[in-house]
Amino acid sequence: MIVSLTVILFCQLLGEVVTRGLGWPLPGPVLGMLILLVLLSLRDRIKTKIPEFGRALDSTGKGLLAHLSLLFIPASVGVIQRLDVLAEYGVGLAVALVVSTFVTLVVTVVIFVVVSRLSGSSMEAGEEGRARD
Repeated sequence: MIVSLTVILFCQLLGEVVTRGLGWPLPGPVLGMLILLVLLSLRDRIKTKIPEFGRALDSTGKGLLAHLSLLFIPASVGVIQRLDVLAEYGVGLAVALVVSTFVTLVVTVVIFVVVSRLSGSSMEAGEEGRARD
């Protein structure tokens, strides 16, 4: 587990170093996740040298996800400490949250429809198959 956490944190650190060093307008942890994705996609090649690589990362990831709610505590404490900002900009923040959630849902639906049309699968094809049965 220690080795897996080290790999995850090293990917995040590498992402931070690259984005800050090159001045990219991308959060370091996002680049770190992309680096980790590349490592995981090369998992079969890495397994020949480190046999436990994939399995250990899987169990560590599941452990982190099981306790993910604990990671929201610092953010919640930060919000409570800045209630004056929340009181001043609360309506604007609420509108921004609702609008961004709605836009995200619409974009997700549009992307799903486009990808399903491009891949040739559709809900209608599934319904036609059931109608024939």
